[in-house]
Amino acid sequence: MAVIEVKNLSKSFKVKLKEKGLKGSLKSIIKPKYKTIKAVRNVSFSVEKGEIIAFIGPNGAGKSTTIKMMTSILYPDKGSIKVMGLDPSRDRKALSYEIGTVFGQKEQLWTHLTPYDNFKFFGAIYDIPEKAIEKKIDELRELFELDSFINTPVRNLSLGQRIRCEIVASLIHEPKVLFLDEPTIGLDPVVKENIRTLIKRMNKEYKTTIFLTSHDVGDIEKLCKRVIIINNGTVVMDDTMENLKYHYLNKKIVEAKMKEMVNLEDEEGITILKDKGYNLKIEVDTTKKSVSDALKLLNPDNIIDINISNVPLEDIISDIYKNRD
Repeated sequence: MAVIEVKNLSKSFKVKLKEKGLKGSLKSIIKPKYKTIKAVRNVSFSVEKGEIIAFIGPNGAGKSTTIKMMTSILYPDKGSIKVMGLDPSRDRKALSYEIGTVFGQKEQLWTHLTPYDNFKFFGAIYDIPEKAIEKKIDELRELFELDSFINTPVRNLSLGQRIRCEIVASLIHEPKVLFLDEPTIGLDPVVKENIRTLIKRMNKEYKTTIFLTSHDVGDIEKLCKRVIIINNGTVVMDDTMENLKYHYLNKKIVEAKMKEMVNLEDEEGITILKDKGYNLKIEVDTTKKSVSDALKLLNPDNIIDINISNVPLEDIISDIYKNRD
């Protein structure tokens, strides 16, 4: 069952142009000029119930504009959106009861209140009965391990603790779909891993559909089974993480420490990334040359130490952006 249906979605913005200096400022007031920026162009996709999906792209690709249209902050110029069967443009109030949002760079909690008081406040906004909200807070405080700071003012919490509370606040009304925009931004590696674990548990225990945007490849790789890549306002790829790796991880990185130097400059399928005499780092295109053939060229008896790894996922995604501009 699709909980999100986006069809032929488009959105443009009119931007005022200004020339340099005082003269340019006066001209822009007296005779303003504008240009139209097509932020989103004919975007279509659907999301099934219970999916954790990554919606990624470079800055300015159209991610935030698309999410704002799905959450009724912006209205589309063309196309249609259905979230839980509701049209965000027409059913804004009803939609707010079905979705939750967490923006890593924007606070929704009142910082002078404790997390507990914030949760009670959000429960009141959504007209949740007193007993039900207490039960829900107890359930979420245990799942997200909030006991040690649930009665501490939000302004005194660490960033990781605050993000946990932001996610809990967005779950108070039991949304069917949760939009997470850069939820781990600015967090240290240990806290990031904790947040990812909690997101997976939340998805498993509550069957919440999660729509994630992130520039952190760790978030994408460890949380999502499907990736939608958007660039210049259009969807350039919509595939499973498994297929993404299978089709694009056809290159291997070989780092070798050798007894004697070798020359691989003219070898097809091999790109030299770093050559420091006895230390060599090469990229092997396995569609043209197997790793075993590459090792034969190095001569196994000549190798002191070796490491073979996949091309980092962030490099693959970067190449997709460039190749589909």
